[in-house]
Amino acid sequence: MGNTQVVRGRRTRDVRTATARQERWARILIWIFALATAAGVVLLLLHWVTRVNPLPSILFGTLNLPVAPSLVSVVVLGLLTGALVRRKRIALVLVGTTQVVGVTWSVLMLVLRAVVPDLPHHGPFPVWVSPMLDAVAVAVGIAALGLLWWLRPAFPARTESRGALAALAMLVGGVVLTVAATHALLLATTSSAIDDWNVLGEALVRSLGWAGPRRRYLSTVPPWLPELTSALLALTIVLAVLIFLRSSSSSRSAAWRPEDEVAVRSLLREFGGEDSLGYFATRRDKSAVFSADGRACVTFRVVGQVSIASGDPVGDPAVWPDAIRRWLDRAHHYGLLPAVTSASERAARAYAEAGLSVLVMGDEAVLHPDRYSLANSSMTPVRRAVRRARRAGLVTEIARHQDFPPEELTRLGVLADQWRGDEPDRGFSMALNRWGDPADGQCLLVVARDEHGAEQGLLSFVPWGRGGLSLDVMRRAPHTPNGVTELMVTDLMEHCASHGIRRVSLNFAMFRGVFEDSEKLGAGVITRFNSSVLGYMDRFFQLESLYRSNAKYLPEWVPRYACFDGVLALPRMAVATAQVEGFLPAVFVRTPPQPELDAGTLEQILEIQHEPAPMRVLAPRRSQQTRHRMRHARALARDGVNPYPVGLAPAETVAHTQAARLRGDAASSSEVRTSGRVRRFRDFGGVGFVDLTDGGVTVQVLVDRARVDSTWSTIRRNLDVGDLLVVDGRWGNSRTGTESILARRVTVAAKALQPVPYSGFENPEQRLRRRSLDLLVHPHGMDLLRQRSQAVDTVRRLLQEEGYREVETPVLNTVHGGASARPFRTFINAYGMDLTLRIAPELYLKRLLVAGSGPIFEVARNFRNEGADATHNPEFTALEAYHPYADYTVMRQLTERLVKAVATALHGAPVLPLRDVHAPDAEPTPTDVSGPWPVVTVTDAVSRAVGREISIRTDFEVLLQAAAAHDVEIGPGMGPGAVLEALYEELVEPLTVFPTFYCDFPEETSPLTAPHRSEPGLVERWDLVVNGMELGTAYSELTDPVVQRHRLTEQSLKATAGDPEAMEVDDDFLDALEVGMPPAGGLGIGLDRLVMLMTATSIREVLGFPFVKPQKN
Repeated sequence: MGNTQVVRGRRTRDVRTATARQERWARILIWIFALATAAGVVLLLLHWVTRVNPLPSILFGTLNLPVAPSLVSVVVLGLLTGALVRRKRIALVLVGTTQVVGVTWSVLMLVLRAVVPDLPHHGPFPVWVSPMLDAVAVAVGIAALGLLWWLRPAFPARTESRGALAALAMLVGGVVLTVAATHALLLATTSSAIDDWNVLGEALVRSLGWAGPRRRYLSTVPPWLPELTSALLALTIVLAVLIFLRSSSSSRSAAWRPEDEVAVRSLLREFGGEDSLGYFATRRDKSAVFSADGRACVTFRVVGQVSIASGDPVGDPAVWPDAIRRWLDRAHHYGLLPAVTSASERAARAYAEAGLSVLVMGDEAVLHPDRYSLANSSMTPVRRAVRRARRAGLVTEIARHQDFPPEELTRLGVLADQWRGDEPDRGFSMALNRWGDPADGQCLLVVARDEHGAEQGLLSFVPWGRGGLSLDVMRRAPHTPNGVTELMVTDLMEHCASHGIRRVSLNFAMFRGVFEDSEKLGAGVITRFNSSVLGYMDRFFQLESLYRSNAKYLPEWVPRYACFDGVLALPRMAVATAQVEGFLPAVFVRTPPQPELDAGTLEQILEIQHEPAPMRVLAPRRSQQTRHRMRHARALARDGVNPYPVGLAPAETVAHTQAARLRGDAASSSEVRTSGRVRRFRDFGGVGFVDLTDGGVTVQVLVDRARVDSTWSTIRRNLDVGDLLVVDGRWGNSRTGTESILARRVTVAAKALQPVPYSGFENPEQRLRRRSLDLLVHPHGMDLLRQRSQAVDTVRRLLQEEGYREVETPVLNTVHGGASARPFRTFINAYGMDLTLRIAPELYLKRLLVAGSGPIFEVARNFRNEGADATHNPEFTALEAYHPYADYTVMRQLTERLVKAVATALHGAPVLPLRDVHAPDAEPTPTDVSGPWPVVTVTDAVSRAVGREISIRTDFEVLLQAAAAHDVEIGPGMGPGAVLEALYEELVEPLTVFPTFYCDFPEETSPLTAPHRSEPGLVERWDLVVNGMELGTAYSELTDPVVQRHRLTEQSLKATAGDPEAMEVDDDFLDALEVGMPPAGGLGIGLDRLVMLMTATSIREVLGFPFVKPQKN
């Protein structure tokens, strides 16, 4: 059990925090009293219409809870529940009091029954049950008292009231007056005054909801009198509690302080770029609770019994939990219910981790100026409104508040209030609630004026970090022309796009999801009912109209959340939120004064606004080694040695220098100029030995202080492993006979600030993330990249020798086509339209064939929106080649020549490293592939794999049975061709090791391929498979434009139905095809996979920078 500090004025007091187990039992206790209160309400309602069964009251009485069909019982239980929810310590005392009273009563009844055996019995149970219930009540009471003592840390709120005596006087006086009034009414309404005190006692007992022991007086009491007495007693209790709490309310609210605003603005300057509502934390009706280090705070306002925060905590997210915990501790100390409105998802998670419940409130509309464009069919209503406003002569002025003369800014504020009319000034979480304050000069104002210069509307925005705006005030004149708001928003977007503002937050739409879902086809009855109810409430709260007014701008909807301390606190939190936001009248809620800043505080705030971003925000976290190396770099510069020189004379690498030495090209006394990185440095004072390394080759450099230039002494003191050096000298030997370069001059080419781990850098993930370092310390990786370059050069050279011309086609496509795959999507601001990154260049290359290009090829960078693994990367390189007046047989022969040529270039002979299918972990075996490669039809290959004859004409049930027998998953909508190809992909392709061409695929899975000339239902296509991996594919291209349009239309229907990989109809391609495309063969080879095959590696090893999911900062 830990301790926390609660601030009380200038004093602090350590408070023990509750454990998770205590917190759990505290919530159970609260729920027990909540259920008891609900039971009391139900019994009271039933009591007013019928006779109530006493069983519920007896059962709750066993728990020593005063549940009865009485208004007094309901009020007492309700007040107790509310106090427990607010974690009042006095609530535990009162609960303990009920237990003591219950135990005392049960003990008395047990004693009386023991002393007076013929004691009269009243109740629905047999006589022997009552003693058992009393015994249970005693046991429950004793256990409850122990539990309440143990739960004290979970109820830390102390009640400090200077009105305790007044509340007690109210309680006593009210009870006396109620009894007196009841007696007077009895005297006035009964016909006899016999046994007046017994009749009064019966009336009072009935008012508490209990059955009196003297039922013969029951008929004497008017039935309405106990209800009136109960109401008077309940009113007395409520008034006493209000007096008690009212006198202590001042201690719960912390006053706004100027130094707090300065601190909040400093945090916003450093961390305010995430939350669009951050600037509203500077409202001066809010207080702030800071983390221990002052790096974060929660701003809040006390409304009734609720401490309500809005937006995200301000400051460093790393210390949000501490600020949240301190705010919660403060709320619990003063018996306040903590609540949060309009929190972002990140903040809601932080509040949830602190123990609060989370509920979606609605969505915030965020516009991005770089994507905002009226040249969009979906923006037609806005475009027309803007056009109407411009025709009416409206123009806008956009400037910061500080750029307006003070008197004009004041006049505009008065206009805004006038235009609001009788409507309440709504807003707490998304409104600043002040105008023209000198500290708000960075706020942006948009003013719309007519041709006579009269103001017709205005928008005011507060800063959102360094590159954003958040709406504060939106007003328009009562009789202004339609479209003024749309004009102001549109002109603001143009202004933002040219002034570095990247995002603009508009209004907040509560229950947006309900309105949006109700518009969908097939919306449920409950959804439509909810939408109707909210539509009716729109008359009072502008819920739906606010959503509609934002939705027309096509914003990004960002969810906002409400956080609260359990379900029982939700109603009170909702009422408090509605009051501060202006949706409900703020009855009994004091409006805090709006203090003004003094000159000193204002000067500090203006300095904060104009100071540059703190370097600690922009600088990365540095390790101790890096900081040490940076000190060395500064020392070099201080002593006249530039750690990063410009324009050094060329130098050979250590690897080239050593190779020339081994070949005998360098004489023993010849001069050398070489470069490499420091692998090791041994300093012996007058002589130093530097091991320079490059490409896995290391050479020793001997530096004699007497023979080297004067800069060496500075370099020596600041030399680190990994530094890039250039050495001028000659070959020679050290005293021990080790061959070395005898240095004449040492020059620092680049100072390494990051350590270079030449040993131990083997973590696969870190090697991928720090790829440059990986290639540096693992030279084999750079060798693979050199082999890749050689392989691509070989492909290009062979194709050019065979008459192919290299071309380039667009990477940005307006239509998703060329292959079936999920595309990457982007947006072009100039035209306001979506684009996709190229999946394959096929359609553009075919359009060139139509134009008479002849044989062509492209080494293309393609993009597919899929994950990365051993054989796939989202960005990859592929060869596509097309030969007019050829077919897939010609392309097959070309592919075989290409692969063999690359193998010969890399290995000296047509040899491929092939693996053993039965030993996948074994090293691949170099295998001669110089002979002709097998050509096998898909149907023959599948037939051999399943052990029976299979073809496209096989009964569909037989195909499904074959798939089920081999655990091949079959998806919905798959026809016989798709099932046949699924069998091929699962049973044939993974087991194929030797290069094999599988040909004649089903037509269903190849929409761009020409039909087979002799086999209906098949197409002329082959796949080349090696080592269980598809290496390339080729078609006899489909040139019939009618059939091609039909197949692409089928694909587009799949896309419309939600298939993200289906192609769209490319009308430009089809129009070109209708001009007439010559019959052609088309080829596609994955060059990444080709290099993988040649080097027996994964795709990540043959890419310079394979995709890796970035780490979060």
